[in-house]
Amino acid sequence: MRKASSNWVGKTIMAIVMGVLIISFGIWGIADIFRGFGQSTVAKVGGTEISLNEFRQIYTDRLQQIGRQFGRPLTPDQARAFGLDRQVLQQTIAEAALDEEARRLGLGQSDAQIRQFIMNDPNFKGVSGSFDANRFQAVIRNFGYTEQRYVAEQRKVSLRRQITGTIGAGLEPPKTMLDALTRFQNEQRAIEFVRLDAAQAGTIEAPSPEALAAYFEDHKVQFRAPEYRKISFVVISPEDIGKWTEVSDEDAKKLFEQRKDRLGTPEKRQIQQLVFPNAAEAQTARERLVGGTSFEDLGKERGLSAADVDLGLVTKSSLDAAVGDAAFALPVGEISQPIQGALGTSIVKVDKIEPGKEVTYASVAGDIKREVATERARVKVADLRDKMEDERGGGASVIDAAQKLGLTAVTIDAVDRSGRAPNGQPVANIPQGLDVVSQAFNSDVGVDNDAISFKGGYVWYDVLAITPSRDRNLDEVRDQVEARWRQDQIAAKLKAKAAEMAQKLEAVGKIADEAAAIGAKVETATGFKRDDTPASVPAAVVAAAFRTAKDGVGQTPVTGGTEVIVFRVTDIVDPAVDAASEAVKKLKDSLDRAQTEEQVSSYVNKLETDIGTTINQAAFAQVTGANQ
Repeated sequence: MRKASSNWVGKTIMAIVMGVLIISFGIWGIADIFRGFGQSTVAKVGGTEISLNEFRQIYTDRLQQIGRQFGRPLTPDQARAFGLDRQVLQQTIAEAALDEEARRLGLGQSDAQIRQFIMNDPNFKGVSGSFDANRFQAVIRNFGYTEQRYVAEQRKVSLRRQITGTIGAGLEPPKTMLDALTRFQNEQRAIEFVRLDAAQAGTIEAPSPEALAAYFEDHKVQFRAPEYRKISFVVISPEDIGKWTEVSDEDAKKLFEQRKDRLGTPEKRQIQQLVFPNAAEAQTARERLVGGTSFEDLGKERGLSAADVDLGLVTKSSLDAAVGDAAFALPVGEISQPIQGALGTSIVKVDKIEPGKEVTYASVAGDIKREVATERARVKVADLRDKMEDERGGGASVIDAAQKLGLTAVTIDAVDRSGRAPNGQPVANIPQGLDVVSQAFNSDVGVDNDAISFKGGYVWYDVLAITPSRDRNLDEVRDQVEARWRQDQIAAKLKAKAAEMAQKLEAVGKIADEAAAIGAKVETATGFKRDDTPASVPAAVVAAAFRTAKDGVGQTPVTGGTEVIVFRVTDIVDPAVDAASEAVKKLKDSLDRAQTEEQVSSYVNKLETDIGTTINQAAFAQVTGANQ
C-alpha cells in the first residue's frame, strides 16, 4: 500500500479504496457497537461492569510496569505467552467482586483515613522521613496515575483489605506442619563421591564414515540450519544523537554552577541540641552544661530521651537557619550561646565533624557535557521522528530514509531468532537491550513496521529477505557431528562404568578402592542442606543425595552426560526444631501468608460464583491483541 501510494495515480486509487472502506464501516461496522447490551464491556461481576476502556487502561498500566522492570517494552504476544492477559483479567474480576461485597456490607472509609494511609506510605516519604508531596506526585505519575485516580483506587484497596483481613484473621499453621517443614529444610547430609569423566571413558576411536553418516541421519534435526533473516534498522535516540552535539565549556560551567552544591558532599556534624521556651531558661541551662552537666542528663530532666537530644550527623540545610549558622560555626566540644530559632531558644554542642567534599568542574565536565548534549538531542529526536515517519509514509525504505536524513542505517545480512549469525556467534552491531530481532521474526518482507521505542528514542526496521530453515548435509557440519558423536560415546561408556561401580559399592565395596582402580580420587562434601550449593558438587548430585538413604549409593550424570558422579551417603543429620529461632519465625510467617492467600482466594472464587461473573471473550481479545 505504501509503494502503491507513492505516485498520483496510486494515491487516487487508494483514496477511492479507503472511501469505500469508510462507507462500509459506517453501514455495517458502527452498528455492531450499539447492537445489544455490553458490547463495550469486558466482564460483568454482579452489578459491576468492567468496561473495555477501563480494562485497557489497567492492562496497559500493568504491561508498562513490567516493561520498566525488564528494561524494555513487552509486546502483546509476549504478554500472552507469559499468561499476563489472563492474570490481569482474573485480578480485575476479583477486585470487582470484593468491591461489590464491600458495597453490600456497607463498608466505608473516610477522607481523613485515606489521607493518613497515603501519608504513612513509606514510598512517599522524603529524606526527612516525613510525607513529601513532590515525591508523591512523581511516584504516582511514574505509574500512570493522576492524584484523583490514585486516591479513588486507594479507597477501594482499603475496603478490600478490610474484607480480606477479616477472612485471613486468626489463621495459624499447625505445629506438626511447622516441625515437618523445618526438619525438611534443615536436614543435613554428607557424601563421599568419585568423579568419572572423559579420562575414565578410555580411548574413543574415530568413527567410520558409515557410522558417522548413520549417526547424522538419526540426529539430522539437531544439525538443521535455522531460519535466517536479513534486516536493516536505524536508531534515533538522545544518547546517539547527543554524541554528535558539541557542548562548550561555557554552557557546561553554567549548569555546573547551578548544581555545584548538589554535586558535592555537604559537611555533616553530629549535634546535640536542647530547645527552651525563652532565652533566660536557655542561659541557665548553658551555665549548668558548662559546669559539667551532660546534655543527656539535662534532657532527662525535661522528659527527653537520648535520641531526642542527639540529632545525629546532619547537614546545615536540615536545621533551622539560625541554629544551622551557629552550629556550623562552632568547634568540636564547645557549647553554644543561646540561639533564637523559629521554634524557641536552642543550646547546641558539636560532637563530631565530617568534612564535605567539593566537586571541581574538571572532575564532572564530561558527565555534564553529555547530559547537556542528551537534553538538546531530545528536541532533535522529536524532529527526526516526524521526518522519518514522513519518509516512511511516502514509501521510502529504512535505508533510503536514513540516507536522506543523514542517519546511519545498520544492515545485518543473516540473523536467527536467537540473535546469532550463521557462524554461531552473536551479532555484534545490535545495541544492548534492543529487541529488534524478535520483532523482525514477527514481521515479513515488505511490511511497513511500527517504530520500536528505545532509550527515549525510536528504532525503525525492515525485513529485507528471509532464508528458510533447511536440512544441512553432512559435509557442512561434519566437525559438529563428529564432536556430538564422540560426546555420546563418552556418555555411554561412563554410564556403564558408573553402573558397574555403584553395583560393587552396594555389595559393601570401598569407594577408595574403586576410585584407585580407575585412577580417580575420592572427594567429600559435608553438612549441606537441600538448597545449598557446596563447592564442586553439582545441584543434581545434591538433589540425588537427598533421595538416597544413609549408606546408600547413587549415580548422577552431569554436564550432558560427559561426566558422571558416583556417591555414597555417609551421614544424615536430623536437626532439632527451635520454635524461637528466626528461621522458624520466618517459615511461620511464610506459611501464614500462604494460608491467608489460599483462604482469600477460595472466598473470592465463591463470591464470584454467588454474585455471577460473565466474560466477553471478544472484547477481552480486542484489548489483549489475541484477535489480531
